[in-house]
Amino acid sequence: MAPVDSPLPAAAETPQPPPSALGRRNLWAVGLASFFTDVSSEMVLHLLPLYLAGTLGASLALVGLIEGGAKALASLLKIASGGMADRLGHRKWLAVAGYGLSTAAKPFFALATAWPGVLAARWGERVGKGVRTAPRDALLAASVPAGRRGLAFGLHRAADTAGAVVGLGIAIAVIVWLGGARGALDGPTFRTLVWISLVPAGLGVVALALLAREPGDRTPARSPKTVPATDPTPRLGRAFWSFLAIAALFELGDSSDAFLVLRAADVGLSTVEILGALLAFNVVYALASAPAGRWSDRVGRRQPLALGWLLHAGVYGGLAVASHGSHVAVLIALYGLHRGLTHGVARAWIADLVPASRRGLAYGVYAGTIGVLDVPASVLAGVLWQGAFGWGGWGAGAAFGFGAMCATLATVLLLGWRFRATDVSPA
Repeated sequence: MAPVDSPLPAAAETPQPPPSALGRRNLWAVGLASFFTDVSSEMVLHLLPLYLAGTLGASLALVGLIEGGAKALASLLKIASGGMADRLGHRKWLAVAGYGLSTAAKPFFALATAWPGVLAARWGERVGKGVRTAPRDALLAASVPAGRRGLAFGLHRAADTAGAVVGLGIAIAVIVWLGGARGALDGPTFRTLVWISLVPAGLGVVALALLAREPGDRTPARSPKTVPATDPTPRLGRAFWSFLAIAALFELGDSSDAFLVLRAADVGLSTVEILGALLAFNVVYALASAPAGRWSDRVGRRQPLALGWLLHAGVYGGLAVASHGSHVAVLIALYGLHRGLTHGVARAWIADLVPASRRGLAYGVYAGTIGVLDVPASVLAGVLWQGAFGWGGWGAGAAFGFGAMCATLATVLLLGWRFRATDVSPA
């Protein structure tokens, strides 16, 4: 019997057929949507912590609350939208609606003049992400054969991250143009970036709406006429819940990426230098995603994911003790390898663990759990670093050291986790 973390059963040893035309079409559709959306988002969202803390005077604990709360809100919606996609048997238009909502919220970043306005815009933008993510992932999972699922999710992450590279490049160019090579991030510069970001955001919505097609498996998970309203949450399988518990421990120490930006500023990097480090991070992320996904198709999902989590522990440990800007810049770039090894692989593994009719819900529950945990993870990081209620905190070393500890423990549990094939819900 093949290992249960392998996407192929033991009997299926013949080569998988090439992806279908639908699979290629939908991969292009979600890839372009994510590419353009990340061009837009990366021009703005990575600058929010600097804008909030530097221009608007928000504390680090407040930055953590804004970022963590935004992700938690999105996460709760991911559960609902994933379950709705399963019930309706439709994924495309829910995903399109989510991308549209995120685009509609972005102008309010430019209109906000104080941190409460930025909070409202950030949370509104995350509503769109909450609506789109689970249906989009379920659409992609249903469009490709199991033996190519890791590669498909890896290619999707690569397209998404290539958009981040372009978006950061545009942000660097605009900041240098308006403020010089070490230009500060002031209000007019930030607002200019927001208005420019609306163009690629709109292109992402159009790409998904025009190109994507629903797969043939559009049978709803339940018939509303035959299932009572009190029907409990469908079984996703013990293997899924076990994996989710281990991933939750990891995420408890994985604070918002806002703290990477703030750590870089803490050791003296300029806004342009920080964006350069993030650009390198995304280049590494994009280059690693597809090979990591293909590797997981061949050897199973456990090894790439465990390696990525160990790398996260190493990077966070380095950030805890780094004292020079160049060290932090290199660690941020290396962090991209962690992302490439983990994000697509985890989503491919979820598709392996649950029935096809429950994938939307599974992706929603996974993303929802991870996102909700971002609130305590980010607030705790801010408090450990800067303190709260008159306590001065223990500095950046404590915040990142806690994250490294959680990642290490989660990796040990992942490597020791064994489950029976019968624990996996039948596909």
